Formats: sequence, structure tokens, C-alpha cells
Amino acid sequence: MKHPTHLVSLILISAALSFSACDTNEDKKGRFLLKGNEKLKDNDTRSALDFYSEALKIDPDYKDALINRGIVYQRLSRLDEAIKDYSHVLNQSPEDSLALFQRGLAYLDNGENYKSLADSEKLLQVSTSNWQGHFLHGLALEQLRRHNEALEAFENGLALAPNNPDLLVNKATLHFYQKEFDQAIQVLEKAEEINPSESNIFNLRSMIAFEKQNYQEALDWVEKAIQINPRQAYFHNNRGLYKLYLGNLDEGLEDINYSIRQNPKNLYALRNKGYYYILKSEKDLALRYLGEVYQKDPDMELLNDYLREAQAL
Repeated sequence: MKHPTHLVSLILISAALSFSACDTNEDKKGRFLLKGNEKLKDNDTRSALDFYSEALKIDPDYKDALINRGIVYQRLSRLDEAIKDYSHVLNQSPEDSLALFQRGLAYLDNGENYKSLADSEKLLQVSTSNWQGHFLHGLALEQLRRHNEALEAFENGLALAPNNPDLLVNKATLHFYQKEFDQAIQVLEKAEEINPSESNIFNLRSMIAFEKQNYQEALDWVEKAIQINPRQAYFHNNRGLYKLYLGNLDEGLEDINYSIRQNPKNLYALRNKGYYYILKSEKDLALRYLGEVYQKDPDMELLNDYLREAQAL
């Protein structure tokens, strides 16, 4: 299972253009930027990347195109390339808050938690009144398992933006970690009132149901999350695990494999694939996947239980 690491509504920067009979380089690069944004709205990420890259051929330091291209790379899990684009912006403007925020999120997805923490601390120095700094700070602390500090960071963000569903869902996640399920559900219900189309609300509800061993309820909740956001790899991974527990092994493996294809670094999906091989009584494959996860995160939930099961085959 994988918690909703972070939520963020990606904001694409647009160019304001004045058209004249004689195109300048400013006009040309701005037009490429707008075309990239239009393609991204149509979910044509390949064309969006091409247009942003064309803008950058004209001006390699074009901040708007660098950030937007980084956002697309992030969506495609091409995280090293996203980080490179954000870092280019920050080399020119070290206090650019949007680049710091997006790079911090990319570092998190890339498993570089301490670098994300550093970006969050820099962002808080740049603007203490921006909820995004507290949000990123909480996410980084959460990944470092400094849960009390993470909860405080989310509370600081909520003091600035009390109705922000991103902060609310991540606050609920911290209650989930602490097995405070009733408190987590209360926070999620508030988040749902504010934004009933936030898929992570329903994913976390599924995780709470799973912890209570209500596997069919867990499946129902995550199905709702996937209806809203069908491309989220972590939701498919969770659905795959619930299907394994409900005895639907083939469909469960299909979801888990989808998640791994989208993000090969998702250790939770590799763990779940190991559990699939336990259920198939394939000891060697089970130990191979579970052993790989153990080397990188020996304290992961359920991992040691699965390892004992695999060794007993």
C-alpha cells in the first residue's frame, strides 16, 4: 500500500503576447509556450514537451518554459529531467518560489528527501506567509518519518489556508499513521465538503478500511479514487493489493504491474508483487522482490510479515 505522498495542483505559466507584423524572439518563444500549454490541456504531453523545448531553443533561460517543461517531466515520472529544469531556473533566480516548490516535490518523488527538506526550508525563508512552504516542509518531514513535526507543519499551513484540501488530506494521513482513524475520517470529511473531486480523499479512506480489514470496503473506496484520477499509479497499487486480499490474484497483479511501469521506484508496489508470489507459492520470486524492498526500507509496513510468510513456503 502507498500513502498519498503529496497533492498539488500544477500551475502552468502562460505568456502575455502582443502580436505585430514582425515577430520578435519574445513573440515566438511566447507562442511556443502557449501552444505547449494548449497541448497539455489536451493531455498531449509529447507535443507539449516539443513546444516547450522549441521555446527553449530560442531562449535557454526562459523561465516559464523551463518550469512548464519540468512540470510535464514530473507528470511523466522523468524526475531527473524535471529537477534539471527547475535547477536551471534556480541557478538564475535562487529565490524563485514556484521553482523551489516544484523541485522539492520532484525530489520527494525521486526519493531525495533531504534535498526536498532543504528546498522547503529555503521556501519558508523566502515567504513565511505562503502555505506551500509549510506544505512541502510537512511532506519532506513525513517522508523522513518525523511525523509530529510534519503534523505541525501542516497545521502551520492550515493557519494560513484553513480550507485547503491538500493540507487537510495530508493532515489526515498523519492521523492515519498514528492509528487515529476517527480523527483522520473527520478531517477527510471536511476536505470532501470543500473539494469532493479530490481523489486522494477516497484513496486514504480505502487505506483506513484496509487497516480495519474491511477489504471490500477498501476496494470500493479506491475504485472511487481511480474514477476521478485513473492515471495515478499509487491508486492502482492499492487496488491491486486489495484484490490480492480478496482472492482476485490476476487482476491484482495487473494493477500492481501498472503501478511499477509508471514508477519503478515505488517500493510498495514491489512489496505487493512479492506478496502476490507468496499467494502463488513461488518462494524464490517472492523472496527476490521482498528482499529488494528490505534492503532499501526494512521498516516498511507489512514487509516483515510477508518475508516470514515467504520464508515459510
